[in-house]
Amino acid sequence: MNTYNIKTKLSAFVVLFFIAFSVSAQIDRSKQPKAGPAPKIILEEPGEFQLKNGLKVLVVENHKLPRVSYSLRIDNSPIFEGDIAGVTSVLGAMLGNGTTSIPKDAFNEEIDFLGASLNLGFGSGYASSLSKYSERILELMADAVMNPLLVEEEFEAERNKLIESLKNSDKNPDAIASRVGSALSYGKTHPYGEFTTEETLKNISFNNIKAYYQQYMNPNEAYLVVIGDVDFKTVEKQVKKYFKKWETGASVSSTIPKPAESLPVPQINFIDVPGATQSNISVTNNVSLKMNDPDYFSALIANEILGGGGEGYLFLNLREKNGYTYGSYSNVGANRYGMSRFSTTAKVRNAVTDSSVVETLKEIKRINNEPVDAEVLRNVKAKYTGNFVMALERPQTIASYALNIKLNNLPKDFYETYLQRINDVTIKDVQAAANKFMRPANARIIVVGNGSEVLENLEKVGLPIRYYSKFADLTEKPETSIEMPADMDASKVLNNYINAVGGSDAVNKVKTVYYSAEAEVQPGVVVNLEMKNSTKNQSKQQVSAMGQTQQIQVLNGDAGYSIVQGTRTEMTEEQVKAAQVNSSPIPELNYLNSGVTLEKIEKVDGANAYKIKVDEETSIYYSVETGLKIKETKTSENGQSSTLFGDYKEVKGVKFPFKISQSMGPQSIDLIVKEMKVNEGVSDADFK
Repeated sequence: MNTYNIKTKLSAFVVLFFIAFSVSAQIDRSKQPKAGPAPKIILEEPGEFQLKNGLKVLVVENHKLPRVSYSLRIDNSPIFEGDIAGVTSVLGAMLGNGTTSIPKDAFNEEIDFLGASLNLGFGSGYASSLSKYSERILELMADAVMNPLLVEEEFEAERNKLIESLKNSDKNPDAIASRVGSALSYGKTHPYGEFTTEETLKNISFNNIKAYYQQYMNPNEAYLVVIGDVDFKTVEKQVKKYFKKWETGASVSSTIPKPAESLPVPQINFIDVPGATQSNISVTNNVSLKMNDPDYFSALIANEILGGGGEGYLFLNLREKNGYTYGSYSNVGANRYGMSRFSTTAKVRNAVTDSSVVETLKEIKRINNEPVDAEVLRNVKAKYTGNFVMALERPQTIASYALNIKLNNLPKDFYETYLQRINDVTIKDVQAAANKFMRPANARIIVVGNGSEVLENLEKVGLPIRYYSKFADLTEKPETSIEMPADMDASKVLNNYINAVGGSDAVNKVKTVYYSAEAEVQPGVVVNLEMKNSTKNQSKQQVSAMGQTQQIQVLNGDAGYSIVQGTRTEMTEEQVKAAQVNSSPIPELNYLNSGVTLEKIEKVDGANAYKIKVDEETSIYYSVETGLKIKETKTSENGQSSTLFGDYKEVKGVKFPFKISQSMGPQSIDLIVKEMKVNEGVSDADFK
């Protein structure tokens, strides 16, 4: 061992320690230190050229990987679609599915053969491939843009898909909150406030599709961004070859109306969704902010401090301190047309809806009225710096920044001075931006939730409440109290269910149940569920997809386990007890003796239903009219979920649901039972 080296290293460490101690002793910590110089940013400028038809092309060469991507942006101003709202969505869905010279199947097959991707939408497009196929994928993209295969049959199919999608979203609180929030903030006659309905979709004709393509899909204000293992001169030659025949259209200009006026006082806008297991809360007000405004950077920092992530005021209050939600965030929008919104978001338990509104407003007022802590400001700036520098490693960032400069009329050095301007934001700047863009005195508090469970306490917040439909129409206060028959109790509800599915004699003969169901979670991806239950506290669930088992859960008497991706975990005592209650082929038989309670009558999809509380996490709804089980809601560490039951069919004298729709947040799947067996296909060996 080299003694000299050890002594040298120790001596150096001691010297550094005393230097550091001496420097720190001279710092006046009562004053906020001045920000040091921001890292100097030098951005490589993309190569540029323009075709005679107006198409502008940006090229970013990056030869690290043998790949290339093409991003198309047609810079249309906001479009108000009116009575045919949804026309651009239908047109966008039809694009990229073949051309006038290449049938749809042949077009898609060639792209798959090349190992490439190509997607077009209304006013946009994206394609990528290996460099050796770059010219062909560019040719296909150009053909699809200029000569799309627009046929009436495809139009009808895509329109019907959108109608079905709309029907599903009408029950989704997130979709409702987004639709109503935009409509109330901007107004229904504003491009940002209008929304698609089944009626407007049915108003669209095939001629509308062709007219919109001719009017808006042209190169006048189009940009093509090329990134990857390419040569500028080669790209220029190829783009001119394949896009030169793209005909210039007439310039489209439209007058964009002013958004709805700001509220003179804060107001709660409530949308009733009977049976919702949680409330979607958004506090919002309109803002006029552009990227080239002097206070743009101050607004970014103020928003990050309020609700930019896990260190934001909202997150620390609503989640960390109070446990109301799994996350609460905020956003300040910047829009080149000067029309955008400040908004917060949170999804909370019904019981704390009113408290969450109060605490959200409290944090917005806090950033308005209290100077931000100097250390918090430093940390936020450091986070921005880190994210910005990391983003520069991606070639897509360079192209995105160059396009932003053009579209938003930014100074050429906007991104080169970005970090310095972030660094220059002061405590006073943050407070000034908060007061300008986050205005609790003009806030619209949009709450989408279950009126029967949240309105009583929400009224105690002390703010005026106006009631709206799921399509932003002003309505009367929803009727949340449905009279319960005086002699009704949980036992009668459960016995009504047993009678509805076949009667106690038939139900008591059911000793085991086996069923197999499947659901298409996305095109071409099918999930299979197998379930086995017995009256001996035994149950087994097995989930598989694409032939691979994803999850198994087994209960066998007083013990159980789960296997997820090969890892086995034993059930806890509490989990075993919960599984035992639901293990019976007819769980209602167990509920009769487990202390469940009848809480109220609520609306479920427009029908009255008895709400039975099974435990702190689980509630089940039984139709007042038919007695059948129609819904179950459950709260867990992963959030709130709901299950709908329908399409009851009889098997050996007992009715079972053959359609089971499960949703958690925006995700929803329909499980369709393909096979059901009673008292066969199940043995003790299945639960080992």
